[in-house]
Amino acid sequence: MATWSNISLQDSASPLMEQLSFFHDHTMIILFMITVIVSYSMSYMFNIKYTNRNMLHGHLIESIWTTLPAITLIFI
Repeated sequence: MATWSNISLQDSASPLMEQLSFFHDHTMIILFMITVIVSYSMSYMFNIKYTNRNMLHGHLIESIWTTLPAITLIFI
């Protein structure tokens, strides 16, 4: 039964819809795990105190292509 506080799909009425519901749940778990891993990695990299001064070449482009997929995953 659909209610306002329900954040998942409604109860399935057919086997096909039940499989789609399982697929939705599985996909959301994978997306959540990816988002957590990327967020943890980014927070760790931003808070690290040791910086190798010899490897700062291309640091801006690496920061950009690391943050853009993370932001994309957050908005998905």
